[in-house]
Amino acid sequence: MTDQVRVDQTRWLDAEEGEAWRSLMRLVMVLPGALDTQLQRDSGLSTYEYLVLARLSENPERRLRLSELAPRSYGSLSRLSHVVSRLSAMGLVERVPCQEDRRVTFAVLTDQGYARLVEAAPGHVEHVRTVVLDQLPRDQLLALGAAAERILTGSTSD
Repeated sequence: MTDQVRVDQTRWLDAEEGEAWRSLMRLVMVLPGALDTQLQRDSGLSTYEYLVLARLSENPERRLRLSELAPRSYGSLSRLSHVVSRLSAMGLVERVPCQEDRRVTFAVLTDQGYARLVEAAPGHVEHVRTVVLDQLPRDQLLALGAAAERILTGSTSD
């Protein structure tokens, strides 16, 4: 395919689409840093570290297989492995080999990790409310959640 054919077949953004896209990109670029800054300042955790601790806290015995935790924390197994190593060094998570299957490793939230999460949660939730939730009426918030889910799942049907 020639460059000219690609240009001619491109579905360019109209003015409204371009404005919406730029707003979304600005949000995608700015929001993670705003969340990370608050968590780092107040609890010494990154947003991803906080999310890993939170996901572990939601499970019985505060443990999950790394292969289950990665998608639940929206990261790759490689990224999760590095984060679990950092959290382990901080005493917040332990790696525990599965007794039945040596190929499986669990991440287990320690009591110290749970305490750090409990300490960090109120400030983080308040910050999320301030920078995101309180900025939108409930109907727009629900629409944003639905739109985000649709984009993430790639669903184009109604």
